[in-house]
Amino acid sequence: MPKTKCSLVGLGGIAQIAHLPLLSKMNDVELVAVCDIEKSKAKSIAQKYNIPQYYSNYDEMLKNSESECMIVTAPTNFHKELSIKAFDYGLHVLVEKPLARYYEEGNDIVEAAKRSGKKLMIGMNNRFRPDFMMQESFISAKELGDIFYIKTGFLKKRSTTENWSVKKESAGGGVFMDLGIVVLDIALWMLKYPKIRSVNAANYYHAFKSVEDSSFVMLRFDNDATVSLEASWSLLREEDLFYCNVYGTEGSSCVNPLKIFKKMHGTLMNVTPLKIENPTNIFKRSYEYELKHFINAIQNNTGIISGGEEALIRLKITDAIYKSAKTGKEVFFK
Repeated sequence: MPKTKCSLVGLGGIAQIAHLPLLSKMNDVELVAVCDIEKSKAKSIAQKYNIPQYYSNYDEMLKNSESECMIVTAPTNFHKELSIKAFDYGLHVLVEKPLARYYEEGNDIVEAAKRSGKKLMIGMNNRFRPDFMMQESFISAKELGDIFYIKTGFLKKRSTTENWSVKKESAGGGVFMDLGIVVLDIALWMLKYPKIRSVNAANYYHAFKSVEDSSFVMLRFDNDATVSLEASWSLLREEDLFYCNVYGTEGSSCVNPLKIFKKMHGTLMNVTPLKIENPTNIFKRSYEYELKHFINAIQNNTGIISGGEEALIRLKITDAIYKSAKTGKEVFFK
């Protein structure tokens, strides 16, 4: 089996928890280099996974490694520089979410990908969860009729202590850039990315001064669909909550857990598939499927799920969310 040579830059939590353990076990991937600003960390991780090259200087890695693709798991403020340089060297790029801190920055990355002719994928791993894939397949098949309302949210205590993630200049924002953009993508994916009409948002700064720790958003679309979205690191509740409730003219569905209901002969019936994959670690499985999709797209020159154009739509909406929250007014799109 031919192996795709892969390098990775930014060796923080998600790289060590998900990307590196999974990539190292894939038969069609060869990890050739890693890079981190802390050279001792890069060396230690390279030794752990038998990766031949390690660097603290990104330019040196690009010049000296024979990589075909790059996975960017560095802080968000480095995404533009790292991605564009990788494209200039002719590499395919997978960037962890979010693509960038704001629309203009993301657009520069997408344009660089177009110029290079290489693939750009943004790491929206939850699209690859079996339950979300099943929910989306019912919606795509019009089993639930026309979708008109989605209520979704991600309420979770911060899982990292990395300081860059709570600094606006490095992360672009707070909980919305971390968790909110995840459920925004899921909602837009379920709706097939309709044209946005307006955004109304409220952000709260109870835990941090420069970034929000809670964000509540209402989105309206030209097809009259509505999305209600909530994201928080700090709501005083007993348990984390990650959910997506979808309502259509002929039925409804929810995750998590997965349930699907359809109106049949005047009665609402539970049509949830009995046999759906329910991996014990759905988090790692979603990353495994995401990485396999990226590598397969490179090897077979097939299309990318979660590409640059969708990321730009998310960033345009994200910019409007922060504007609405700051001004206290609804933001309308032309």
